[in-house]
Amino acid sequence: MSDGHQKLPPKKEVALALLEGPSMFVHLDPRRPGVLVPKRFLDKPQLVLQIGLNMFIPIPDMKVDDEGISCTLSFDRAPFWCRMPWNAIYALVGEDGRGMMWPTDIPPEVVAQMQAPPQQAKEAQKPAAKRPRPKLTAVSAAPQESESESEPLAEESAPARAESAEETAAKESASDEAAAAASSAEEPKTVEATESPRPQAAPAPVPGRKPRRELPPYLRVVK
Repeated sequence: MSDGHQKLPPKKEVALALLEGPSMFVHLDPRRPGVLVPKRFLDKPQLVLQIGLNMFIPIPDMKVDDEGISCTLSFDRAPFWCRMPWNAIYALVGEDGRGMMWPTDIPPEVVAQMQAPPQQAKEAQKPAAKRPRPKLTAVSAAPQESESESEPLAEESAPARAESAEETAAKESASDEAAAAASSAEEPKTVEATESPRPQAAPAPVPGRKPRRELPPYLRVVK
């Protein structure tokens, strides 16, 4: 913002400079006289519209003159002819964040929001905390189900333990014989060397585009 002593450049000059880029964002107060936008935005303290001469969807009827900016924009896929007088526009910002603000035209609601402490701004942006759902019934029922399921498992495991005790000696002797046979028949294994992947060649550089015309030096990053 300006300190009040430096004279800011005309809005038309800044708009024409920013339109050299892909697009720019127009910050305006839709409640000002002469503004023509869809009715659902007329009672809002601020409105941001994206316009440009080099956008993916072109705007053939865009006009920038001494009165303001006029063009046909799309709202919910429905075309609407908009008129934005200069007295309603308080900021023009390009896609790279550089642009200009005119403090005397900023709406009071926007000024209050910008001057609010950071902590209050963060609390205002936090969504309302959701109430936790009661799960007391599900938690209390879980131990009962686990105890009821553990009883049949204990009954079924008793015969298995008795049967394994009778055959312990036979299994131990059989395992010893199998281990001796495996150690005698085992042969040293050779590990085949794997070929490391060859480094891929770097992609060829894309031919550079034509350098854009530099923006005026008075443009600065607008936060």
